[in-house]
Amino acid sequence: MASTDDRRPKYQRIADSLREAIQSGEYGPGDRLPGENELMAAHGVARMTARQALSVLKDEGIAESRKGAGVFVRSFRPLRRRGIQRLSQEQWGSGRSIWSADIEDRTLVVDQVTVSEEAAPEGVSEVLDLAEGETVCVRRRRFVLDEKAVLLATSYLPTSVVAGSAITQEDTGPGGTYARLAELGYKPVHFREEIRSRMPTRNEAAQLSISAGTPVILICRTAFADEGRPVEINEMTLDAASYILEYDFDA
Repeated sequence: MASTDDRRPKYQRIADSLREAIQSGEYGPGDRLPGENELMAAHGVARMTARQALSVLKDEGIAESRKGAGVFVRSFRPLRRRGIQRLSQEQWGSGRSIWSADIEDRTLVVDQVTVSEEAAPEGVSEVLDLAEGETVCVRRRRFVLDEKAVLLATSYLPTSVVAGSAITQEDTGPGGTYARLAELGYKPVHFREEIRSRMPTRNEAAQLSISAGTPVILICRTAFADEGRPVEINEMTLDAASYILEYDFDA
């Protein structure tokens, strides 16, 4: 008796069989997967079908193309983002990067940093409760972990708060932006994160080196100082295949 699965498109069946082989350990991280010609011969399908099967795995973040070499099982180990621990004052207050709660002994590089003073976008101005015409310090960064771009981040801070401080420089110093805000008298005491997901824009896909079918996670974090004053908005775009989001808290 034919199963429902038998009615799946051929490319999906091939992709499923390859995924099962990866999960069983037949193909390990960094191993080359069968190419289009091999899949055509093994499954009796057209080249387009074989190509679609491999595209499914690439879109899921399981496999990656290497120019001129083929398609390989992705060897990048997902980053476990500890959403609560990383923002504790114990982290940035002691001069450690908030990333140190996540990366263990892995290599993290911020390979693109720009800092500028700009007019506040309407939504940002509203959340930061800025006066009409008030500007913001905008910090744009790209984070690369183990030579893989994993995160794009844009922070907005009131210019009136951070003017003349290290926050307006590319290198904010030990403890980062939050440690500098504390020194300015605006220590973050509360954070709010909103999480969404969507498909990437063409620019995001290019900057993160992901295929157009791989989704991104959007995290918008607002940092609040005493008396509920918002002092930073950080809009982050994460490669969904590179992350595990972990939230560990007491009941």
